[in-house]
Amino acid sequence: MKQEHHEIKSSQQNDDLRKKIEDTLFTAHSLFTRGKVSGSSANISFRHGDIVYISGSGTCFGTLKESDLIPISMTGCALSSGKPSKEWPLHIQLYQKSSDIQAVIHTHSLYCVLWSFVPTQNETDVIPPHTPYLQMKLGKVGFIPYEKPGTEELFQAFRDRIAKSDGFILKNHGPVVPGKSMLDAFFSLEELEESARVAWELYRAGLH
Repeated sequence: MKQEHHEIKSSQQNDDLRKKIEDTLFTAHSLFTRGKVSGSSANISFRHGDIVYISGSGTCFGTLKESDLIPISMTGCALSSGKPSKEWPLHIQLYQKSSDIQAVIHTHSLYCVLWSFVPTQNETDVIPPHTPYLQMKLGKVGFIPYEKPGTEELFQAFRDRIAKSDGFILKNHGPVVPGKSMLDAFFSLEELEESARVAWELYRAGLH
């Protein structure tokens, strides 16, 4: 009976991992084919138990495949010979923030980058509530001052502000969005980019 229970549990875990991989590849391919990312300028990850699977360094969302998802520990130690994205600390910090966070997406999406140049009075919630959907889907979006990508200075700036907001925009760089699942992160990222687009267009029209 114990052996049977172990086999059932193992099968369920394998099915769960397979679903996470499929959702990750779907999300990456969807973002690329619709022009939301370009080249190798984004990274994506999900958590499975105490292992984080993150897109490898230099990979492209348009061609991302299972073997491009590099396993690392919750402390950032590589668990295979593959090279993870250099921005893995941003992902790990979010997983360490809450066990509810099970996926993270970072892109360089146009309107979030544009909005990062607009001065803000509230760095813990930088997107104006022109529609209710971003707050409903994601919550508060924090502002991270510019630091060179992939540096300890960036990771420290992120660490200093991570507790105050739910999602983030890195100045001159782009959004970092967590979710309770990969699709949850995907939908939140989509809502953030659309909210930034609305805010930017109203700002340009002098209606901000």
